[in-house]
Amino acid sequence: MKKGLLILSVLSFFTLTTFAQVHAGKPQSVNVSAPPASSSPAPVASSTPVPASATTTTAASPAESPSNKTTPTPASSFAPASPAAKGAVVLPPEKASPVTVPKFATPPVIDGKLEEPIWQNAAVLKDFYQIDPGDNIAPSKPTEVLIGYDSKFLYIAFRAFDEPDKVRSTVAKRDSIFQDDYVGFFLDTFNDKRKAFEMFFNPLGIQGDGVLTEGRGEDFSVDLLFESKGIVNETGYVVEIAIPFKSIRYEAGKGKLWGAHFFRRIQRFNRELSSWMPISRSIDSNLSQAGHLGGLDGISTERTLELIPSLTLSQSGKFVNSFGVLPGTLAASADPGRIVNEPIRFDPGLTAKFTPSSALTLDLAINPDFAQVEADQLVVTANQRFPIFFPEKRPFFLEGIDIFQTPITAVHTRAIVDPDAAVKVSGKKGRNTFGLMVASDNGPGTFVGDERLNPGNSRFLDKNAQIGVLRLKRDVGKENSVGMIATTYNFIEKHNDLLGVDGRFRLNKQTTWTFQALGTTSRNNFFDADEGKSRYRTGNGLGYTTAYNVSGRNWGWELFAEGFTQDYRADVGFFQRTNSNFNSFFTRYNSDPKPKNKLISYHLHQFTHVAYDWQGRLYGYETELLAELNLPRSTYAGVWLEPGYERLVDHEFGATREARPCNPFAVQNKCTFYGEDNERSTRKMNISGYVGSNYSKTIQFNGQVTYRMGTFDLDFGNGRKYPRVSPAALLLGQTAPLDPGPGNMLQINAGITYQPTNELRTQFNLVKQRLVRNDTGLTAFDINILTFRGTYQFTKATFVRAIVDYNTLDQRARAQFLAGWTPSPGTSFYVGYNDDMNLNELHPFTRELVPGFRRNSRTFFVKMSYLIRRSFGS
Repeated sequence: MKKGLLILSVLSFFTLTTFAQVHAGKPQSVNVSAPPASSSPAPVASSTPVPASATTTTAASPAESPSNKTTPTPASSFAPASPAAKGAVVLPPEKASPVTVPKFATPPVIDGKLEEPIWQNAAVLKDFYQIDPGDNIAPSKPTEVLIGYDSKFLYIAFRAFDEPDKVRSTVAKRDSIFQDDYVGFFLDTFNDKRKAFEMFFNPLGIQGDGVLTEGRGEDFSVDLLFESKGIVNETGYVVEIAIPFKSIRYEAGKGKLWGAHFFRRIQRFNRELSSWMPISRSIDSNLSQAGHLGGLDGISTERTLELIPSLTLSQSGKFVNSFGVLPGTLAASADPGRIVNEPIRFDPGLTAKFTPSSALTLDLAINPDFAQVEADQLVVTANQRFPIFFPEKRPFFLEGIDIFQTPITAVHTRAIVDPDAAVKVSGKKGRNTFGLMVASDNGPGTFVGDERLNPGNSRFLDKNAQIGVLRLKRDVGKENSVGMIATTYNFIEKHNDLLGVDGRFRLNKQTTWTFQALGTTSRNNFFDADEGKSRYRTGNGLGYTTAYNVSGRNWGWELFAEGFTQDYRADVGFFQRTNSNFNSFFTRYNSDPKPKNKLISYHLHQFTHVAYDWQGRLYGYETELLAELNLPRSTYAGVWLEPGYERLVDHEFGATREARPCNPFAVQNKCTFYGEDNERSTRKMNISGYVGSNYSKTIQFNGQVTYRMGTFDLDFGNGRKYPRVSPAALLLGQTAPLDPGPGNMLQINAGITYQPTNELRTQFNLVKQRLVRNDTGLTAFDINILTFRGTYQFTKATFVRAIVDYNTLDQRARAQFLAGWTPSPGTSFYVGYNDDMNLNELHPFTRELVPGFRRNSRTFFVKMSYLIRRSFGS
């Protein structure tokens, strides 16, 4: 089967490539459409530049009127936007033609001073355009960029002219600089207008780096190795950068061009963003509007080997039965329990990276260090019937993950739990991008404690799952692409293969069309609602998605469809609901910004969607109507209204009544749903308001209040504090058939950040949900998740951090304390302590209430790694 899948995948790929080459349209723009406000708490400010035709602009920092104080600045030949067309600009010759980057005879010292004479030979880029909130108008402050290179490094420097006492800068952690003033750039090193490295720097030179993929957004999990230094001086600030060519993937040489954007953000002027190249709000793409760099000849083509040995020492203590007391016995009911420390774990590991060329990378991990330094954020799990997505945080999987990302999440590497070994090969050659990943995962066969003694686990004990992923993609035309993806997952009684094709086409400057189709075949246990039981069998499934997006200067709209059949499975990926189809229509209007007005801009949209199964049965529909205002001092506020309808059918919760005779009014031989009807439905009305502001360097805040009328209580029960409160449960007890019913839910999401000094940053967040049923008037659940996070950044590499979470549902407190030293990617040292306790909860053995805190577990760990980097050949 695997050989057949591989042959089929190759044939499918080249067949689709040939078709796309024949039918490729004109260059088209990225798919930028506003997410529905109901799917996330409050809008979050984009960290880096985005096209102005995108959705709401949620400014997140203070703005002050430009000072009358003058600063020494260079002469400017800025050409304003033409009044004939909004934001239209006639490019001057020095921007319309590629910039030839001069080759430096001697390397400069990266100290942020620009005192070396060699900088006099650099190419100079100036005359920036303010692109946000202004529309290709003159910026408030001038900026210059200096560029040069030698055989091993690309050198870039920024002169950001400003009043030094107004410059906003803090001692921040890497990738956490975007509340400061900053400068930076995109480098499209293959000049394919599809993907670019992005690097940004606050005035102290602290880095924020990632990858921008058109149509998919930014990924800041990428950490590149390069040097930067920033200094605030009497004319503003200077940032000096040296990027080793061996740290990036690229094509260079005679006649080769790189796409390039250079940016500057000034927070106090309504988050003013200026750009070296003008950006049209009528073109829904960043990289298609980039300038170009040329002349990068004679680069040393070194082969690079990176080795990162790592070591984790940890000891955990868990609350267990007292010695000799067996669970379930009379003695256990009086057992106070105790914390028992497990033996110290010694986990050495090694990751390696070999770069044989500027466009190819091979990654290898042997017993890798896949422990997370920070635990997943607490989320509300009450009343949930579908899986919750948690993002990947492990460095080995994060690097180059964009190659494996597709419209449907066919690859979600958290499905690989604890591999003994893993290998990745990725790169780009000409128009072809490729990635291959294989892993041997011992996670499914790992059992601890009493689980190892369970006879039912003996067949799986210490066995590994074998996982493979293949990704191929080909660029077609100027900005189109087609690709294929194949995955395989094999474990005892769990086998899954997936094969699919996808594409993205720019039909014009404002229109994109994307699609993906996936086929899966699985050998696993499948529950049959009509039979009322699971069978181990083969199941074949289909998944699809397509989107047609038009995004112009003011108006935009999108048609979207996605669906999965009943037997669709993606054991290496992520999905939530099978036997479902989701269709939506989105329209929006963005006003032209007026930077000097009290109302800078506004955004309106409607988002309508309908969900139904493959038998044509309606699941529900909603229409969201939203209005958002962008105000001075980087403040935003909005409201939305969302009428809708939802329907529940018993086959998604258990056996149907056709499967077997059952009693809908009893506990014995009970039906899935209580009562005469095997389905439920409700009319819904959701109302929400939100506000947020990066009011000042010291204080930022956001909040959202949503009231949902007609929201279903699924009648699952939510622990000791909130047992089931449906009519069925009140009549027959907690084991009664399910009796879902509508109610009213209050949701509150709020957060405040307080930064009293440049080094200390504190955050407090609240997530609240309370649902009260209409039929009984009782509370189904009332949850509050409180989170405090405090970080003191001694230097850009050294910090201490504390995170404390408290969940009122299970009255559980979780604390994480960490000290770290991270001077560069790959080299780190951490010392941490995690604690997990319950407050005023039942004892797990005696079932009596324990006042105060009772510890569930604790862990102490030391984690270290060191990057060894060697280059050879030229």
